[in-house]
Amino acid sequence: MAGESVPRRAAVLGKPIDHSRSPDLHLAAYRALGLTDWTYDRIECTAEELPGLVDGLGPEWIGLSVTMPGKVAALTHAVERTERAVQVGSANTLVRIDEGAGGWRADCTDVDGVVGALAEVGVTDLSGAAVVVVGAGGTSRPALRAFADLGAVEVTVVARSADRAADTLACAATIGLRARHQGLDAAEVGAVCGEAAVVMSTIPASAAADLAPSIARAPVVFDAIYDPWPTPLAAAVAAAGGTVVDGLRMLLNQAFGQVEQFTGMPAPREAMAAAVQRP
Repeated sequence: MAGESVPRRAAVLGKPIDHSRSPDLHLAAYRALGLTDWTYDRIECTAEELPGLVDGLGPEWIGLSVTMPGKVAALTHAVERTERAVQVGSANTLVRIDEGAGGWRADCTDVDGVVGALAEVGVTDLSGAAVVVVGAGGTSRPALRAFADLGAVEVTVVARSADRAADTLACAATIGLRARHQGLDAAEVGAVCGEAAVVMSTIPASAAADLAPSIARAPVVFDAIYDPWPTPLAAAVAAAGGTVVDGLRMLLNQAFGQVEQFTGMPAPREAMAAAVQRP
């Protein structure tokens, strides 16, 4: 596919979508790979609109990045699904697999995003470790798979109630992680974070701010937010002497896999990183 001279199209789907940095990453990659006639757009799309929109795309469309709120719909609508996408219950990547029939394969490169971002700060082996995930939304489950891939064995899911955490706890059990729920009591959150190898916050910056001193007891804290930056949580971790991993690193590392699946070529990582480098 990558060697063809015909123009190809890709895009990121979501709502809201104006803030997405995915076009910066993908266009930088395509140009570095010599794919000068490839385009990558932003398309505003709800979960309900996703099936009809995807079905209406012509054969020149080779790949789609999917952000909220369409990740579950993307998984459901695909005709093929990777094992990890099924396991975490969502897909951030749709790849054309049959131009004639219009079929799509769903994958979740968000898992790669977490693994790759942690590797950038030297975290490559969590064998036997305990980790914490703050929040039980869509980002929490790819993080669980990433932690398991790195060898973690136990996760504490911090959420307002056990009912809110139920799906994430079930996902952890499917993956093979021992999992338990922890409420929002600051002292108790501080205790579990202090014993964890890595904590990942998947909640909005304003919500994480209330727990920031407790979460900052961990040696490594991954904040899935990337704009605005730094978040109150990131500032608290830095003040406590910990290592902060930001969501922009996750975005970058998940995009490597998307580019490779769309183009069939190795991702030009340096060019992509330069496209989203902060001043």
